[in-house]
Amino acid sequence: MKVVKWLLAIVLTLVVGVTVYLTMFFDLNNFKPQIVDAVKKQTGRDLQITQDLSWSVFPSLGIKLGGITLTNPDGFTPASMLNVNEAVANVALMPLFSQQIEVDLLKLDGLTLNLVTQKDGTTSFDGLVSKSTADKPQTAATNDAKPMSLETLDIGGIELTNTNINLIDMASNTTQTFNLKSFTLGQFSLGQFADFAYEFSATLPDMQLASSGQGKVKIDQALNHVTINDFAMVHNAKGDSLPNKSVTAELTTQMTMALDAKTIDLQLTRMSAMDLAATGDIKVNYANSVPKIAMSLDVGDIDLDALFPKQEGNTKESATKIDTVSTQEPDLSALKSVDLTLNLTAKSIKVSNMLTQNWQMKMAINKGILNLSSLTADLYQGKLALSAKLDARKAVPTYQFDKKLIGVQIRPLLTDAAEVDLISGTASFEVKGSGSSLIADNLKKNLDAVGKFEVADGSLYGVNIPQMIRSAQQKLKGDLSESSKEELKTDFTSLTGSFTMKDAVVTNPDLTMAAPLIRLAGKGTANIASEALDYALTTSVVGSLSGQGDANDESLKGVDIPLTIKGTFQEPKFGIDTKALLEGKLKGETDKAKEKLKEGLFKKLGI
Repeated sequence: MKVVKWLLAIVLTLVVGVTVYLTMFFDLNNFKPQIVDAVKKQTGRDLQITQDLSWSVFPSLGIKLGGITLTNPDGFTPASMLNVNEAVANVALMPLFSQQIEVDLLKLDGLTLNLVTQKDGTTSFDGLVSKSTADKPQTAATNDAKPMSLETLDIGGIELTNTNINLIDMASNTTQTFNLKSFTLGQFSLGQFADFAYEFSATLPDMQLASSGQGKVKIDQALNHVTINDFAMVHNAKGDSLPNKSVTAELTTQMTMALDAKTIDLQLTRMSAMDLAATGDIKVNYANSVPKIAMSLDVGDIDLDALFPKQEGNTKESATKIDTVSTQEPDLSALKSVDLTLNLTAKSIKVSNMLTQNWQMKMAINKGILNLSSLTADLYQGKLALSAKLDARKAVPTYQFDKKLIGVQIRPLLTDAAEVDLISGTASFEVKGSGSSLIADNLKKNLDAVGKFEVADGSLYGVNIPQMIRSAQQKLKGDLSESSKEELKTDFTSLTGSFTMKDAVVTNPDLTMAAPLIRLAGKGTANIASEALDYALTTSVVGSLSGQGDANDESLKGVDIPLTIKGTFQEPKFGIDTKALLEGKLKGETDKAKEKLKEGLFKKLGI
């Protein structure tokens, strides 16, 4: 016991002695001129410390300083690079002897950083580290140094307030301001959860951001794993480029970071922004130069038309802006530094007035190649299946795709997607294509595709082919009375064909249509760029074209009648070759006369 008492007495005497010496004979302010001169010699910058330095020794070893200013290089604006209003750090003294760190308080208030980039590329950091120091190789002792191990790490609290970072770019004449209004960490110990909270804002050239959040954080004893639970955040962004000029997002996550394995596992327990809601998880492995990211998201209803409404204003100016953008390939170089896999499910997605439900999508981006391996969705009472690949490794990207629509109601689809009311029915459609360039005009010109289609139990709108033929026939007979007002619609049981696309022109060589009264076949083209239609078809009458109350007229039965389709997608124009109709009618009359003459001759000959 005497030995222990003597040891405690010796330690206490040493502590008291150090305390008396430091407080009475060791004035930190005496070193201020030396510190200022050393900074000036090393960096060429001026350091100012306007407040007195003070410290405490027992029961905590602490230091308080403030009024610190470090200048930017000569000729920079603003002149100061760093300003600190007050910094306080207090560490319990006795636990240090047993590799235990107990921090009573860490406080930093009023830190301002003005980081300037000049037009010639020089920055605020230039000259802070001398070339000889920066180029000096590390010694073996430094390279082999072992990380410090701690028995305990206890922090009474951390307070960061009024921290401002200004990024000033003189070349673009822009300033980005980041403000950490506050960050607080409560009582913290290794292996135990501690409360934290923050409040942050930023001013960017085209946007203002504000964010606040709170949660619980835990760091394990080995300093290898960080766990954050119940991390709830609220973000708000304002800017003219945003939907409705303002976006508010709320996010609640659970996160685990393995510093030794360099992985992050993020679970989105709640995410909402405007009318969007989602859950999912994100896994990141940053052990390699390109982080590997795996995302799995489940979202509800997404209305992209509401999120990104059409721009209003001067149509001519908007068109000019679009044309300017469309003459350059989009910069997809960022895809080369992305390794991402994404599994997405969505209840519904609306885009360009088209509504789809039950999305299932699998996509990957790696080394500049975007691979959409599978996308399926319910579309207008049918199914959509799509796969595609985009290769962005070269300046002009290339792409290929395989798309299928099965059992889709074609009329509402075309009406919503392109405002075209031309055809109805249950449609199945297949197309495979490839091309290069993502410029709007080149998308049409460079696309090569092949496909086929089939529409069952539908109608062509804007034309009544039997009524057109009947009306033309009546006029040929001299009946110029007004045609009956029947609905401009031609019903059919099937409409089929195949097509190819090249140089923005769709060529359909084998269009066939079967209807109750007629058969139609032929070929034609559709110009995607100009939306022009050019079809030459042949109509064959297979039933009576008589109207209600008329005598049964089968005079055109078996006669081939040329039919043309001109105009545009929006306003197709149908026409009948009346000359061919007349020739067909005369041919029919002639055939009848020949048959009667033949019968009379046979009768006279007694045959």
